[in-house]
Amino acid sequence: MPSESRTLPSSFRDPSGFLFDREGGLYRQVNRIYKDHYDQLLSSGLYKALTERGLLVRHDEVDISPPDPQLAYKVIKPQLVSFISYPYEWCFTQLKEAALAMLKIQKTAFDFGMSLKDASAFNIQFVDGRPLLVDTLSFEKLRMKPWVAYRQFCQHFLNPLLLVAYKDFQLNQLSRIFIDGIPMSLTSRLLPFRTRLRPSLASHVHLHALSQKYFSTRTVRVRERQVRPVSLAGLVESLESLVRRLSLRLKKTEWAHYYQETNYTPEGFEWKKKTVEEFLDVMKPETVWDLGANTGVFSRLASRRGIKTVAFDVDFIAVELNYRDCLDQNERNLLPLVMDLTNPTPAIGWENRERKSLLERGPVDAALALALVHHLAISNNLPLPKIAEFLSRICRWLVIEFVPKTDSQVQRLLATREDIFEHYTRSDFEEQFSRPFLIVKVAPIKGTERTLYLMKNYRCP
Repeated sequence: MPSESRTLPSSFRDPSGFLFDREGGLYRQVNRIYKDHYDQLLSSGLYKALTERGLLVRHDEVDISPPDPQLAYKVIKPQLVSFISYPYEWCFTQLKEAALAMLKIQKTAFDFGMSLKDASAFNIQFVDGRPLLVDTLSFEKLRMKPWVAYRQFCQHFLNPLLLVAYKDFQLNQLSRIFIDGIPMSLTSRLLPFRTRLRPSLASHVHLHALSQKYFSTRTVRVRERQVRPVSLAGLVESLESLVRRLSLRLKKTEWAHYYQETNYTPEGFEWKKKTVEEFLDVMKPETVWDLGANTGVFSRLASRRGIKTVAFDVDFIAVELNYRDCLDQNERNLLPLVMDLTNPTPAIGWENRERKSLLERGPVDAALALALVHHLAISNNLPLPKIAEFLSRICRWLVIEFVPKTDSQVQRLLATREDIFEHYTRSDFEEQFSRPFLIVKVAPIKGTERTLYLMKNYRCP
């Protein structure tokens, strides 16, 4: 393999090919074993149909030396995705939209004599606000046999959707533990008994789990079983109908309606938005992370300027509401995601390298940390030096808000615990943050005791 090429750790399981980077460019080697399927993808018109409908990543064939010439058929250069997200960072409607996109791709593939051999949720990314299949090598020529990706679709999409819809939204985090998808047996045990009385759920979950258990303890001889096209289409139609009917009951959570209960005056709130916009003019970022974004009011100050913006929040319902607004307004530059900054997404998978940590996906040009520090410092006992160090690792520019102890929101946090935070003062805050950052501007927020800061990271150019 040429020394300048590096195979991506997330791309080693598929014998059809792999992703690699070279001199800052992302490429995919297509292996000869996949030649016939790749050729049919293009010649049949399936690639054209899917890319025109915004369902499959576009690519160009390029004339560069492949990393592994003995295996190589072609090298392609796919469209870049500005931010890689993972299913356990998605809200319910994002996962539902991704599932429906995967099923739509499968239905379209039938029309061109092909089928999905993979239905991994990790193959979906959100680009321009919509789910997009980014694995070009997921297709195979259609053969009259059971859908090989059926179980994977259920474990990666259907099971987490059902657990969130019928039990609790926090169960989506099981996808972080089970990287190959939430097992059928576990899903069957966790779902309420009444789901066994619904034919679609009984078939796709409970009987599916029983069949897996039955065959897991028996040695069977695999035979090629012919399946009529109408049966394959019927399976996909049944899954699509089931997924479409699923809905999330929006429970009241601690932070989902934060902006309705904030202690800013209307004038102070508008002044804060205006100041953040002025800071954006100074920073001129191409990418922004909004940390503790809630429903995305301040995220949209960046995204509506054409800046690729990721809005992180720990509150699943706040993220859900944010994404629904993105759909309603057809927003292309904002990606809401679920993220607990006190326990951010780790690197997981084989050798802890298949899926990147949050830190590995940075640094970002600019980060917003508005009304956040007091929650980290007081609710979660994080010392100011630790917060400053963490933020310095993820961004080049930082817009951050300091909320003093005299603020009513901080008083509410301190109402049920001893005040052991003697170093939580504005002077200590400035001292600790001025070590990794240059404080460029300081702007007290009108009508409050809060202060906005614009900072530039010493370590990043």
